[in-house]
Amino acid sequence: MDDKELSTFKLRKLLKELEKYRARHTELITQYIPTGYQIVHITNTLAQELGTARNIKSASTRKNVSAALEKMIQHLRMFKQTPPNGLVVFSGNIAEREGQQDIKVWSIEPPEPLNLKVYKCDQAFYLEPLIEYTLPKSAYGLLVLDRREADIALLKGKTIIPVKSLSSAVPGKFKAGGQSAARFSRVIENLAKDFFKKIGDHANKAFTEHEVKGIIVGGPGPTKEDFINGPFLSNEIKNKIIGVKHIGYTGDFGLNELVERSEDILEKEEITKEKTIMNKFFTLLNTTPDKVAYGEAEVRTALEMGAIETLLISEDIEMEKAEELMFKAAESDSEVILISKETREGNQLSAMGGIAATLRFAIH
Repeated sequence: MDDKELSTFKLRKLLKELEKYRARHTELITQYIPTGYQIVHITNTLAQELGTARNIKSASTRKNVSAALEKMIQHLRMFKQTPPNGLVVFSGNIAEREGQQDIKVWSIEPPEPLNLKVYKCDQAFYLEPLIEYTLPKSAYGLLVLDRREADIALLKGKTIIPVKSLSSAVPGKFKAGGQSAARFSRVIENLAKDFFKKIGDHANKAFTEHEVKGIIVGGPGPTKEDFINGPFLSNEIKNKIIGVKHIGYTGDFGLNELVERSEDILEKEEITKEKTIMNKFFTLLNTTPDKVAYGEAEVRTALEMGAIETLLISEDIEMEKAEELMFKAAESDSEVILISKETREGNQLSAMGGIAATLRFAIH
């Protein structure tokens, strides 16, 4: 695990904690400090906010906001300068009972440079910009279509980003009139092929430029299969198709429906690595148990001996302990993988104490 992965892990742990807190009034304070910005300018601004807070009518809110600002200012004075990637600070009263006071302050350097300067005082901490750092950087391609319209989009994390909407002049149902039904049918098919070619050109371009990890195609009826099986997509793009789903709509509704119906595919793609290593661990546990260790005491012994090949840590483990184990693993060039609880295997690891490892050699 590199420094960026460790930083992202710390961020996830902090976000999980901060998401729990809600204030009765607007008294939880968030301050984003961008890369290269002088901390003294922030403390001066917070001191001005402290002066303004004294005018708050509610005595309890005034007391909590003032105390949170004072705590944040004191905390920021510990920093000689803004960390390389910027800094985000949170402060507020987290006491569960009204009338009590338990002022806490947290700060974290993001895993990537921060270009945002924001001050917020609200009933919840402002976490959305930080959550973006924990989302997958890779994108999936989305394509929904029928003979009338098509929509191309990207899926990053849980966000659908529209790329291109297309519409056609292909007629719907018709009744044969003066010209033969067969001839009119050929005209419709040619128009449909022209539209499919247009969709293919835009999809090839969009999914190449954005280097998507995989592509999911959806639509009503057999149109999507006709399109995929035709000559409209490049072989490179066709090879990235990881799922085809039947959906009832196109447009924004269709894109959302496609994502909902593709949760099985997306989940499998995201957690393949951790499922693979966990399956390896359980296989070794059943066949050659001297090549694995589990439980904190046994894993620590293996770490001291430099015997660990891959250290497995559940995201449930407290931050301080996880960080200590990660640094020890780094000393012997051991791989570290964080395991979520979103899978059956992840829950099994959590039930075993949340710490396990595959070994380079037996330690017993």
